[in-house]
Amino acid sequence: MKQNHLRRRQLLGGALGATALLGSTSLATAQAKMTFKASDVHPEGYPTVTAVESMGKKLSAATNGRLSVQMYAAMQLGGEKEAIEQAQIGAIALGRVSVGALGPVVDDLNVFNLPFLFRNTAHAQKVMDGAIGQELLDKVTNHPTAGLVALCWMDAGARSMYDTKHAINSIADLKGLKVRVMGNPMFVDMMNNLGGNGVAMGYDQVFTALQTGVVDGAENNPPSFVFDNHFQVAKFYTLTEHLIVPEMLVFSKRIWNQLSKDDQALLLKVGREAQAEERVLWNQYEAQALEKMKAAGINVVTLADKKPFQDAVKPVWDKYGPKYAEMIKRIQAVQ
Repeated sequence: MKQNHLRRRQLLGGALGATALLGSTSLATAQAKMTFKASDVHPEGYPTVTAVESMGKKLSAATNGRLSVQMYAAMQLGGEKEAIEQAQIGAIALGRVSVGALGPVVDDLNVFNLPFLFRNTAHAQKVMDGAIGQELLDKVTNHPTAGLVALCWMDAGARSMYDTKHAINSIADLKGLKVRVMGNPMFVDMMNNLGGNGVAMGYDQVFTALQTGVVDGAENNPPSFVFDNHFQVAKFYTLTEHLIVPEMLVFSKRIWNQLSKDDQALLLKVGREAQAEERVLWNQYEAQALEKMKAAGINVVTLADKKPFQDAVKPVWDKYGPKYAEMIKRIQAVQ
């Protein structure tokens, strides 16, 4: 763990040095060669990682190698909270982060964090691809203190529950289970209302926490469950699909402001292309993950009735929903 921390500091030290250097140059020389550091908690080959690497290749091709992306996958630079903080200070340029982690920074995004907000993933994609999706990207970019530019959305499918103890066939089976959630008060409240004990924790700590019994379970999409190896310790996966939380690719505003208008436009263009590419990759990856779960003998439960789960999270809606009432109406109206 210490060694990881040291490596992270060395990587970041280099990034900060480069940023400081960038800050002291004139705008004209800032058009010189730039390598954008990108962070992702997921491993090489994961849809979000592949899409951002592909975006880097396009940037490099369009600028004859002047702009490129260097990907630090698999939590080399820390979890999502760290990625946001590093992008804010310009230590990295690109962070692929969940709206769950971004909600505390840009409150408008928390509307997407309401459990059972979307009817299904197709509904969520329609919302992201339309006016509401663009509006929320703009809210991040124009936020006075976030220090981020939102380039595009990234699909992350639907999140479901998994644990090390027993199958969750009904809401009663959640009672007393310590379940890891993303560090957002909404998710802790959601899990507590479902009868579990919500434990907010960085994604980089989940595997060990499951292994050592610090938590009994967690909730995430099938690819994260499988390809980040949580399925090796948690043998029960229940398709609650309680959250459909999209992800975002954000860019450091500090670095963005040093780019020419043309480079900014190019980044937005390749970002939109990355959004489309990641979705195709996601669908393939999710299918592979489900196959792998079956092959590994994971007990996959399809809930006969989601209504008790939906009813149980009503207090979360009552507490957090009112200020998003207008937006919720618009989201629900999307067909």
